[in-house]
This record gives sequence, structure tokens and C-alpha cells, in this order.
Amino acid sequence: MSADPRVEPGLVDLQVNGYAGHDVNADDVTPDTLADLTRALWGRGVTTYLPTVITASEEKILHVLSVIAAARREDPLLAHSIAGVHVEGPSLATEDGPRGAHDIAHLRDPDVAELDRWQQAAEGAVRLVTLAPERAGAAPYIAAASARGVRISLGHCAPSPQQVRAGVEAGATLSTHLGNGAASMLPRHPNHLWTQLADDRLTAMLIADGHHLPADTLTVMIRAKGPERCVLTSDSAALAGMPPGRYRTPVGGDVEVAADGRLTLAGTEYLAGSGSDLRTCMNWARAALPIDPATLGDMASRIPASLLGLEGRTAAGGDSVLVEDDQVIETRVAGTVVHRA
Repeated sequence: MSADPRVEPGLVDLQVNGYAGHDVNADDVTPDTLADLTRALWGRGVTTYLPTVITASEEKILHVLSVIAAARREDPLLAHSIAGVHVEGPSLATEDGPRGAHDIAHLRDPDVAELDRWQQAAEGAVRLVTLAPERAGAAPYIAAASARGVRISLGHCAPSPQQVRAGVEAGATLSTHLGNGAASMLPRHPNHLWTQLADDRLTAMLIADGHHLPADTLTVMIRAKGPERCVLTSDSAALAGMPPGRYRTPVGGDVEVAADGRLTLAGTEYLAGSGSDLRTCMNWARAALPIDPATLGDMASRIPASLLGLEGRTAAGGDSVLVEDDQVIETRVAGTVVHRA
């Protein structure tokens, strides 16, 4: 029996590497890539997102940022939905496991002058940077970035609890896909995951795709942080939604797409981003977690919007989605219908 259509707030995703074959980090990325990616996300009810630029040479990062800026200039609705950019790296841990799929050849310590060059290329759109707090110079970089209005998130790291605390004292406010981008084996206690969970100054971004975190783990993390300090994100890769098989990617090498959507670096168990969009993640969370569905909805809309200073964006009216049986029927961005099934 079909459920009645309902209007929900548009989803807000703070970490999107790509989707439906559209790759933010492709060497041949163009403004059309961003436009096509945005339209694909509109079809899934994502009305605001941060395209995520990953570890690469500075030249490559500057190029991708300039392309995103051009895409935003060309279309006001695109600029509305692309509320900024998330740069994940290049100041991440070098160890296997914490490093994830990031290219070790391009990892480097944080540099405020490089951040300023990023902002120039992005026309001020860099809103979030993920780094490892144990990197040399991390604390002063975090303080300088925060003073520039850029949020810092801790991730892909192997710090001591003291290094986590130093990063938070310097101004870090988020944890990137907490529970992932970490060593597979950690001391029972202390370890940096407990420290991040315990610190109320950090909001946890959590990937609810059924692969990155088991349901029990995700439930405990949400209860530990409290829903108001949790954000659901997809970390979707360009291969998200693609048929099972082995694919060659320009930034991660060979990636295997499993029948259940799990993405891994070929021949390993290391995850290579997520094969799910944020709506798929939220639907999984509502089915798998003992948490109120409305609360999970807030974690994928109102709460991430507030982190970007866009508190009113997900209120009734402007950015909204008409949903029936968990399928998107219509999407509105800034009051304009941008998708209709």
C-alpha cells in the first residue's frame, strides 16, 4: 500500500566526491561536470552540498577549485546548491588505514599560504578542510583557517588524544567520517576515537551507508555525541550507483564495486568512498537504527545546514523534497522546481 506523499526538507551533504559517474576530482572536470552532478543530486533530494576535493598536487587542487568557482558563476541555482567546497587533505596521516585511498605521494603538512591560494582559486568558496591534527604545524594552521571563516575537521588521522585536544583548542569543530579513516586496530583506551566522541566541541560527520559503520557502532556514536552534534553524510564517490565490477579511477587507482554497493580499493578491504547518496544513507539509517526518523532527518538537513550558517534553508518552502514511498517525486531549490519524476 502506497504511503501518502510528504514534503521533507532538502538534504544537505557536507562530503560529495562525485555521484552517478560525475567525478569532482577527475583530471578533465569541467563546469558541466558540476552541473550534471548537481542535477543528479537534485534527483535524490540533495539540495545543498559541498563538492569535496581530495589530496592531490597543489596545481590539481587549484584547477578543480577554479572549475567549481566557474560552475557557481554560471548558474545561480547551482551556486545556491553548491554552498561551498570541502577540501579533504592533503595534510593527512601517511599510514595505511588512516590514509585511506588518498595518494601518499601528495600528502604534505598544512600551509596557510596554500589555503589562501585555494581561496583565491575558489573565489572564497572553501568552507571546510579535513586534516590530521598530528601533522607538523596543524594547530597554528587550524587557528589561522578558523580566523578566515574556514571550518576544520579532524580526519584520516592517527593522533594521540593530546593531539586531538590541541586541534580542538586551536579551533577544530568537526570530525570527518568518524570511525573511518582510522587504523583497523586501536588501543582499547585511550585512543583518538574516544577523545573525539567525548569532546562536545566536535560535531561528528557519520557515513550511514551500512558499510562504513555497523548499525550498532553508529547507534552508539549518535547516542554518545547526541543527535545535535551529529551529521549524516554520504562521502559518495563518482562510482556510487554504478554496476558491480572493477573500475580504473584517476585518483584512487583500481576500485571494486560490490553487488551491495560497497566500494573498496581493488584487492584490499580499504573503503574507497561510499557507493550511496545521502538519501540512500538516510533510508538505510531509518531502517537499521533505533533512532527517531525525524531526528535522523535533522541530521541530514537542518543540522548540517546550520553548520554552514544556512539555518533557514531547510525550513518549509525554499529547499524541499516531495517524497512518496521513499522515492523523490519533486525537488525544489530556492523555491524553484529543479526535478520532477
